[in-house]
Amino acid sequence: MAERRGGGGGCCPPMDLLRSEPMQLVQLIIPIESAHQTIAYLGDLGLIQFKDLNAEKSPFQRTYAAQIKRCAEMARKLRFFRTEMLKAGLSPSAWSGSQADIDMDELEVKLGELEAELIEINANGEKLQRSYSELVEYKLVMQKSGEFFYSAQNSATAQQREFGSQQAGEESLDTPLLVEQEMTTDPSKQVKLGFVAGLVPRDKSMAFERIIFRATRGNVFLKQAVLEDPVIDPVSGEKVEKNVFVVFYSGERAKNKITKICEAFGANRYPFTEDLGKQAQMLTEVSGRLSELKTTVDAGLLHRGNLLQTIGEQYEQWNFLVRSEKSIYHTLNMLSIDVTKKCLVAEGWSPVFATKQIQDALQRATYDSNSQVGAIFQSLHTKELPPTYFRTNKFTSSFQEIVDAYGVAKYQEANPGVFTIVTFPFLFAVMFGDWGHGICLLLGALYFIIRERKFSSQKLGDITEMTFGGRYVIMMMAFFSIYTGLIYNEFFSVPFELFGRSAYACRDLSCRDATTAGLIKVGDTYPFGVDPSWHGSRSELPYLNSLKMKMSILLGVAQMNLGIILSYFNAKFFRNSLNIWFQFIPQIIFLNSLFGYLSLLIIVKWVTGSKADLYHTMIYMFLSPTDDLGENQLFSGQKTVQLVLLLLALVAVPWMLFPKPFLLKKQHQERHQGQFYMPLQGTEDTLQLEATHDSHDHEEFEFSEVFVHQLIHTIEFVLGSVSNTASYLRLWALSLAHSELSSVFYEKVLLLSWGFNNVIILIVGAIVFIFATVGVLLVMETLSAFLHALRLHWVEFQNKFYEGDGYKFHPFSFALLDDEEE
Repeated sequence: MAERRGGGGGCCPPMDLLRSEPMQLVQLIIPIESAHQTIAYLGDLGLIQFKDLNAEKSPFQRTYAAQIKRCAEMARKLRFFRTEMLKAGLSPSAWSGSQADIDMDELEVKLGELEAELIEINANGEKLQRSYSELVEYKLVMQKSGEFFYSAQNSATAQQREFGSQQAGEESLDTPLLVEQEMTTDPSKQVKLGFVAGLVPRDKSMAFERIIFRATRGNVFLKQAVLEDPVIDPVSGEKVEKNVFVVFYSGERAKNKITKICEAFGANRYPFTEDLGKQAQMLTEVSGRLSELKTTVDAGLLHRGNLLQTIGEQYEQWNFLVRSEKSIYHTLNMLSIDVTKKCLVAEGWSPVFATKQIQDALQRATYDSNSQVGAIFQSLHTKELPPTYFRTNKFTSSFQEIVDAYGVAKYQEANPGVFTIVTFPFLFAVMFGDWGHGICLLLGALYFIIRERKFSSQKLGDITEMTFGGRYVIMMMAFFSIYTGLIYNEFFSVPFELFGRSAYACRDLSCRDATTAGLIKVGDTYPFGVDPSWHGSRSELPYLNSLKMKMSILLGVAQMNLGIILSYFNAKFFRNSLNIWFQFIPQIIFLNSLFGYLSLLIIVKWVTGSKADLYHTMIYMFLSPTDDLGENQLFSGQKTVQLVLLLLALVAVPWMLFPKPFLLKKQHQERHQGQFYMPLQGTEDTLQLEATHDSHDHEEFEFSEVFVHQLIHTIEFVLGSVSNTASYLRLWALSLAHSELSSVFYEKVLLLSWGFNNVIILIVGAIVFIFATVGVLLVMETLSAFLHALRLHWVEFQNKFYEGDGYKFHPFSFALLDDEEE
């Protein structure tokens, strides 16, 4: 349990999750001419967490604020390129990671030129597209309005022929729509009508018609024609369903009103003649211009697409370079400038094993930047608490995240993540035990594991990303679920004789009394797990309840003992003898005097087959410790053992409470009287007496505060021993619920549909069974058991030894740069 020593070949010691990596506070003195190159190499290495030595300065007062602003501008241009590529349906090409030598000044100029070119292309394209959309609308207006005028003229000609015999003189058809009015009106008083043609959005067409009618008091004639396909609006650039309209009016006032209404409704108006000959000529001209514009627009889009494709080929590399450059200057801004202004001073945390790698990076940077003076690397002594750094891999990282979600381990305290790898999936499986459901979970986990390379390079949804991140946790949960399912002998609630024949049989061939009188034992005990004959028998529920409840208590007491034992290793590692004598020993005695003894009684009862009532034994151990046990006695001398254990439990409480505060006070007085110096590296013992970083000041020892803290800790442990043990009964409760739900779905859905001897009912029943199994048992029950296992680890296990008040090691690393810019 002592500090790790480098072993094995290579630059890095073997991975050890129990204690975090030994860390050191280092100081780097870097010449200004090699500062940029040095930070770049350290970013590639990713093993130093720099401290901000300019915390009192605002971002604008720092040395490299101008360079950061310049990088931010380049990042803005790259975001603009990405937006344009997404609009065009292109995606940036994958970058192999090989870094070409690109000068940032050249890149800045190149990005500016590309942005200007792209903006110009976009502006020209928008103008051309708007002109094209207007011409398309104009053509549609001429086609639809021309049809209307043509049909109106034919109608007027027919009417004139009909009334031609009754009318004298030869009249021209100057206003063919008002033939009837001309017949009854004096020619000298004829009114020449004007008209407006255009397109109006279809969803506004009814309101448009009503407003025009009311504004002109009905003195208009409006005709609309529906366009079958939506058209691109010249203003918005979006596809809109529209109607072609023609409004006939009389007088300038009416024309002004109609024009304003068209503008208000977003109706585009187009010039139009009623002369059919001119209409055909204009239609031909517009069609010619449309084909020319179409060619021009397509050429512009092709040019834009080629430009974006060229950008996309290098986008990822440029983006990485700009983000890296910006992060380098951010880091340089955290360094302090020497009074001579010739070098920069950096401080930061790094793992001890990385010393050689950091020094090599410094030497390379000095050589590559042609600096005359090399960077200086030195380790500093400090009382500041270092950050916590665990080197994990893709398997252990998800288990470590479960622990870190509760709290990051204090520097080099025992890490629960090591034990969580086994205990977390096992406790989950105790609640989820069914090897059929376990196989389904395993198949799901294997799917993500087999395709992990593909999924890791994609952007996933929240739920999928969470499931993918925990794929190895799910795999372990599935393995343990198969194991506990074999112990419970449940495959979708159906028992199997996998390990031999059942030890029990019916009393007669008809098995009429199997659920009333029970079964008789005819063979050897079933070799592994629950005998399949228990399922469906009259004793199934009482037997499984008793088994799972006692098993839950045994598992709970074992895990809580493990937590207390880990507190001993923490105290030993930090050389805190007070915690060993006045925390570990009384706690282990108290817990095992009561619940360790209960666990022993459970095992003895199982081994001996006794019918003793353990509830009665434990209750009267407190109420009447001197009474005879009678038929509840499991072994000789049990009464004496119970008295001794009860006394030990009673003694353990003041043992935890009183000595420690007085001893802490005595040590504090001796330390400040200069009799001897002994650093207290305790955890919560000194109640963060040195948390105020004013280690040179002699702060007062608040005895009352320390005593109250110890009192709370003692009460919490004593009451927690009872409540935590009871909390482990959730293993029994959820296991029973899972088993019963699985049994209900199997018997009341699948078997019931099978009994109808109807294929359709059987198919429906099978579908319902599958959806119920997946939705309830494989999703909801999995989540429920996961959360309960999480609670058992965070509360019942970790509170025995784990402080979790550290902070993570966040090194400066290009590999950890966020994808999204600030």
